[in-house]
Amino acid sequence: MRATVRQAARATVQLVVSAAMTFGSYIFVTVLLITAILTATVVGAFMLPETVLLIRRIAGAKRQQAGAWTGRKIPEAYQPLTGTVRERLRTAVRDPGTLTDFRWMVAYYAYGTLPVLMLPLWPLGLVVDGVWCGLLRRRAVVLPLISKLADLDAHWSTVLLKPSPKAQLAVRVEELTQTRAGAIAAHEAELRRIERDLHDGTQARLVSLSMRIGLAKRAYDQDPAAARRMLDDAQTLAEEALTDLRHVVRAIHPPILTDRGLVGAVRALAASSALSVTVTVDGLTDGHDGPRAPAAVEAAAYFVVAESLTNAAKYSGADRADVHLARARTGLRVRVRDEGRGGADEAGGSGLLGMRRRVAALDGGVTVTSPVGGPTVIEVELPCVW
Repeated sequence: MRATVRQAARATVQLVVSAAMTFGSYIFVTVLLITAILTATVVGAFMLPETVLLIRRIAGAKRQQAGAWTGRKIPEAYQPLTGTVRERLRTAVRDPGTLTDFRWMVAYYAYGTLPVLMLPLWPLGLVVDGVWCGLLRRRAVVLPLISKLADLDAHWSTVLLKPSPKAQLAVRVEELTQTRAGAIAAHEAELRRIERDLHDGTQARLVSLSMRIGLAKRAYDQDPAAARRMLDDAQTLAEEALTDLRHVVRAIHPPILTDRGLVGAVRALAASSALSVTVTVDGLTDGHDGPRAPAAVEAAAYFVVAESLTNAAKYSGADRADVHLARARTGLRVRVRDEGRGGADEAGGSGLLGMRRRVAALDGGVTVTSPVGGPTVIEVELPCVW
């Protein structure tokens, strides 16, 4: 009986909050009607986007309340209301999420009265269930109805507030548009970096190499010793040019990934890092044994680890870091943690923005947790099929 009363009390709180939101919705209908009338006369068209934003906040609060009761989050799918008044008005009218919220609000005027049914259940339940459970040792029959009312309110809200496939598609298109723009920006930045490295490093050394060889040919007959020194210098320049080319190639796609796989490449990164790095692996194997993620996914994961370890060594003040690679059912997960000072900022030029763009290009996600005082944890999920 005690557990039944506690559950009924919890459901009562849920229904009381719903009743308060229903009362607020009844008041809001006045604002909605005024907006509709003014919009029809064109005088108050500027009020419609603000009204839609207010409806979104009310619907969002209901989503949170229903999700907290059921334990299942209700997603949102809205198009951003930005731009000029005309653009915001057009978006507010055409957004499928507006129709979803309006449909829910109309229905909520009806089923929002469910909390009223709770009022007679408490006195009746305390009497009936008190006798039924206390004397006859039977299961309560009245008070559980309060929980069922809360379940019904949350269920109807979930069904009505769940975004339509059209709204989810619109949000997905917007996400892909932003991701594509970020991928293009990252690609252009990478091309500029490669061009700069080739121009400032390899090309300069090759030009100097050509000049040394030309001078050596001219001096060969008259001063063989000077010609040999020039050829030695030319050989040194050729080796330096090859080294520069290897660095450029590694930045495009590290050959160690092809040779040793992601696990072996990350272990090599850990061994060459200025920090003491511990690498743990879950579900992945070294080398070519077992399934491997696609090459683009492995390259992105390698870049994340390399950039994270570089940032930790430069900025965190930590002396050790942990790297965890895990194979998930839906993709590859990477986590890098250091016990440094924290406070990582994407706007500070620490490479986090480039990391996020590279991961977003593969439809992945990046989560950075870096409170002041540490630790800094970078978690990346890259979707792929194994």
